[in-house]
Amino acid sequence: MTMTALPFRSRTPHLDPRKLVLATDLDGTLLAGPQEARRRVRELFGGGLEGATLVFVTGRGLESVMPLLADPTIPTPDYIIADVGATIVHGNLRPVEPLHHEIAARWPGSQAVLKALAGFPQLERQSVPQERRCSFIAPEGAVTPALRSTVQALGCELLFSAGRYLDVLPRGVGKGPALRRLIDAAGFDPTHVVVAGDTLNDLSLFETGLRGVVVGGAEPALVARVRRMPSVFIAENAGCGGILDGLAHHGLRAHHAGTAEVAHLPGKAELVMVYHRLPFDEAVEDGVAVRRRPKSPNGIMPTLLSLFSGGRTGSWVAWSQQDSRDPDGFASHVAVDPEQYPNLQAARIALTEEDIDLFYKKFSKEAFWPIIFSFPDRAEFRQDHWERYLDVNRLFAEQAAREAAEGATVWVHDYNLWMVPAFLRPLRPDLKIAFFHHTAFPSSDVFNILPWRRDIVASLLQCDYVGFHIPRYVENFVDAARSCAPVEVVASAPCAPRFLTYGCALGVDTTTTAIEAGGRRVALGAHPVGTDVALIGRLMRTPQVAADLAEIDGYLAGRTGIVSIERLDYVKGSLEKLQAFERLLEQHPALAGKVTLLNIITPAAPGMEIYDTLREELDRTVGRINGRFSTLDWVPVRYFYRSLPFEAVLAHYAACDIAWITPLRDGLNLVAKEYIAARHAVGKPGVLILSEFAGAAVELHGALLTNPYDAHSMTDRLYRAITMGPDEAAYRAERMAAIVADHDVARWGGEFLAAVADAAAGTEALPEAA
Repeated sequence: MTMTALPFRSRTPHLDPRKLVLATDLDGTLLAGPQEARRRVRELFGGGLEGATLVFVTGRGLESVMPLLADPTIPTPDYIIADVGATIVHGNLRPVEPLHHEIAARWPGSQAVLKALAGFPQLERQSVPQERRCSFIAPEGAVTPALRSTVQALGCELLFSAGRYLDVLPRGVGKGPALRRLIDAAGFDPTHVVVAGDTLNDLSLFETGLRGVVVGGAEPALVARVRRMPSVFIAENAGCGGILDGLAHHGLRAHHAGTAEVAHLPGKAELVMVYHRLPFDEAVEDGVAVRRRPKSPNGIMPTLLSLFSGGRTGSWVAWSQQDSRDPDGFASHVAVDPEQYPNLQAARIALTEEDIDLFYKKFSKEAFWPIIFSFPDRAEFRQDHWERYLDVNRLFAEQAAREAAEGATVWVHDYNLWMVPAFLRPLRPDLKIAFFHHTAFPSSDVFNILPWRRDIVASLLQCDYVGFHIPRYVENFVDAARSCAPVEVVASAPCAPRFLTYGCALGVDTTTTAIEAGGRRVALGAHPVGTDVALIGRLMRTPQVAADLAEIDGYLAGRTGIVSIERLDYVKGSLEKLQAFERLLEQHPALAGKVTLLNIITPAAPGMEIYDTLREELDRTVGRINGRFSTLDWVPVRYFYRSLPFEAVLAHYAACDIAWITPLRDGLNLVAKEYIAARHAVGKPGVLILSEFAGAAVELHGALLTNPYDAHSMTDRLYRAITMGPDEAAYRAERMAAIVADHDVARWGGEFLAAVADAAAGTEALPEAA
């Protein structure tokens, strides 16, 4: 893409793009202006002007500048002058020496300054990150000769701007002097340096005599002071628009050097799903590629597909495993279901087996998964895997950018694609970007263990809407964002009665519904995924489920059935559950021959070696329990290590009076909801024992909650479920069945998109009553 040359409007020598240094203020300058102008500046200083240098010059403390370094919509600086000139570092935050040391040597220390100024009560210290300076809020009348004399006696200088901000700085320190020192230290050509600003705080930049740009909407006092400076251009356009005008005025002529951008031509899709999996399974039979329906009919795939009913034009962006990223004859677009969804296409991204192995099976599961579920000791971080993860996320973002119509909604799914918004927002600033976490979101102290936490948070802050299962995960995300960047909560709502508050480990009483960070407003919401209650009801009436149910009833032979179904994963607490069942049989020998645990473990995906040890431990524990307690006509644990058809799973639900679901951590847990719906469909109450650390625990009023880390609690709750009276069991079951039916998966999908639309309109939906 070729960029039109910026018009030449002055008699000053042309700026050489290879020598150009733009030293710009941030707030009101580089961080302001229309989106298109900001994109243009980012492109210019992101490779479009080869050899050009960018310097941030700001009154912010370095700590509050750091979040901007991970923001993909802002060009990355080569140098940063922060704290009104008291901090000078390279773009990688390494101090520029000897300049940094010289400034520090002239600073008497914050405590000395505060002590000396204690007698000036009109000064209110600002609570902002800062180094080698003290900042205050003060009325104009506070700047008295006595104050100036006190500051000078400290060996410092006083800077007053915008009629209320007062900075005490080391003598000789300011934005302009700091830039002059940097120019000398770095060997820049002063004739090719352009400064840009918008407040009186930036005056010293223009007093250097360098070429300058005062952007539109600047502080009148600044405009008045620089109006007669021949080297300063006063722009009409605000922010980056003014910077572009100023560069043109000073004679910049440049052509785009060709960055790796996707063409900004919009596609046709009104709604783009960005999901790592296709909405169908791909296989090869007799050398021919075939497509099959997903194995599980009760996942979220059918719900997401249903959003394209009624003529909505859409695209589903997902990977397709191929021999190379550019295979011969590869069809990037295929119809999903021409009859049901005539306007929906799958946009397939060709990934190699190695891509998928590194991006998904290894990195996502070995680095992110343990952190998400608060098992940091199991996490393994590799920079080369992170770089492959970024590469794949970039491919997803570029494909989404090609698919989306002007102003379309792009719905990105789950942590595997955390970085898609970061790549997508600069490509298509017109889009509504929504993100939903299908997992938990950990507390900030655990999340911040990730070496790339700032990048991930900055990416999510490019979204218009971010959804989680429950309010606790919303608050965890807000805390994580707050530890990476200045965040303001601008809207919140009570959680009760829709969600438990004080009665559960994951409960909170209020939830944040909107924040502002980095000049962007991001709406947030809690949306627990539902199950397909109607589908479960239909399947329960089929001959296959009836036959399976009769078979299970036969081997239970009137005993109380306890069903446990979970995937092989250390977060599911499978081993702790078996140990609790063993204690139950030890403590209550009268239960021998009266209860049977149907323990179904779904194998992990092929190639997930991290679970091999866990499976061996489970096998040994089941063998030990059955060896200790079995009789000639009774085996306490019926253990199945296999994937069952959904109809067989439903039959196990219907046959068992108790469901025992006790993960150590779980984002939500749909098994709990499926069990409730299945038991209700056959007209039988079921007792649900649910871990407090499963997201569903805050939604399913009526479940028996247990702490899976507490051995006594696990055994006690199981015994209570076995001995629960029929009236209590029926009451609890009816309450949960009403919740599951009312908040089914169809409602989840519709409400999420409605919340995205509300966010675009500037309103936030409140949690609904249970």
